[in-house]
Formats: sequence, C-alpha cells, structure tokens
Amino acid sequence: MTVQNQVNFVPYAVAGILLMVPAIAMQFTNEVNWSLFDFLVAAVLLFAAAFGIDLIYRNVKNKSKSWIYILLVLFVLAVIWAEMAVGIFGSPIAGS
Repeated sequence: MTVQNQVNFVPYAVAGILLMVPAIAMQFTNEVNWSLFDFLVAAVLLFAAAFGIDLIYRNVKNKSKSWIYILLVLFVLAVIWAEMAVGIFGSPIAGS
C-alpha cells in the first residue's frame, strides 16, 4: 500500500520549536522583549518557510535539486529575518 501526499511534520515542528525559543527566553531575561506582533510575524515567516520546504520535499523528484531549493528557501528566510531584525539593506520593512 502506497500512501501519497502525507504531510511531513518535521519542518513544522522545527518552526514551532524555533518560535518557542524567544517565548522561553522572555521568562528568564529582560533582554528578549517580543510583542504579540513580533510572534505573529515570526510565525508567518517560519511556517511559510516550513510549508515551502514541505512542498519542495514532496514535489521535487530529484533529491539533489530539492536540497538546493530547500537551501534557497532557508537563505531567503535568513535574509528577510535579518532585514527585519537589523535592517541590513535599509528597506521600509526594517522599521527604519
């Protein structure tokens, strides 16, 4: 019996764990101070990346190409995250 279109929960679990890190850190230090909006934006970014990774993993048959695409998704996530955090490009989404 072949099961198709199963959802791979690993990227979503990793996204959830990464989202819990600042929530836990806020309990122990005042240096991490996220608002609800910060958590919402982070959740959208992380779960969109997880969805993209899951989509690539399920639909790209060539595994070497799928790893390249997954790394591209992670790179785009890192660039957007860095831009929103510190404004490396000075765009309007950096809040500057």
